[in-house]
Amino acid sequence: MSRDPGIWTGAGERGTVRNWRDIFYTSRDDLRLYARHYAAPSPSSSRRAVLCLPGLTRNVRDFHALATFLSSASNPAARDVFALDYRGRGRSQHDLNWSNYTLNVEALDVLDFLTISELHDIAVIGTSRGGLVAILLAALRPAALGAVVLNDVGPVLEREGIARILAYAGRVPLPGSWAEATELVRDLNRRQFPKVSDAEWAEIARDVFDDVNGLPANSYDQNLTRSVSLLDGPLPELWPQFRALFHVPTLAIRGANSDILSDATLQEMRVQHPRLDTFVVPAQGHAPLLRDLDTQSAINTFLAATD
Repeated sequence: MSRDPGIWTGAGERGTVRNWRDIFYTSRDDLRLYARHYAAPSPSSSRRAVLCLPGLTRNVRDFHALATFLSSASNPAARDVFALDYRGRGRSQHDLNWSNYTLNVEALDVLDFLTISELHDIAVIGTSRGGLVAILLAALRPAALGAVVLNDVGPVLEREGIARILAYAGRVPLPGSWAEATELVRDLNRRQFPKVSDAEWAEIARDVFDDVNGLPANSYDQNLTRSVSLLDGPLPELWPQFRALFHVPTLAIRGANSDILSDATLQEMRVQHPRLDTFVVPAQGHAPLLRDLDTQSAINTFLAATD
């Protein structure tokens, strides 16, 4: 059954300054999809707009801190930032056909958004699956991209990390309270993120879960995991697809504790991509939270250099 995004209360972001505009648009197959727009204080044609694409089960809330930083009046390189909820995630409508939860369909949804919003020559910041969508966009519509930031994803995905994600995606019982939600998110991730405080875990829990009537609720269609499965053999390497980014300035971010993007893969990406910068986030795993000033500044500097 499709879900009406209107039941989402927004209370999951209590304490968050609402500095964005909600956007709803219709996909080519008539689903109601959701995006946010963080507007720069003074629109400038010299600053490339940013489009943020989240991970497999995640949503636009993951990018709130980064989008606020990039669009802030105090940032000399302030720019417009957009963030999208894929179909079946966040405030976007669920798809009755779970087999549509694929990279190809999600890329088409992104292209629909770019067309409707009249955006071109954008910078895409893709976390995990969002990075794979960015690579696909580079192949489908090369002229649409002016710069790309890959957050902890590359042509080789480590089986250990994929297995860890699929072990809990869609299988973890729904917490009965926000205290339980905080404990759950912390316990699942603290090994890779040892320096995140309890207060930060409470904030992250409200990014991970929707708030419906004051209680945590799933923020993605549970049928999503039916479209994702481990392969019997080795995971395919995506070096041919990665080459689609060779014409685009690219920043590859890796969490130092990541079990998805290895250091060896990151170094090989540097060898193969002629215009690749890298940034490693200490004490974080998959995927870096993009909430710390050092990482935000690295992204901001990269974007300013590629404008």
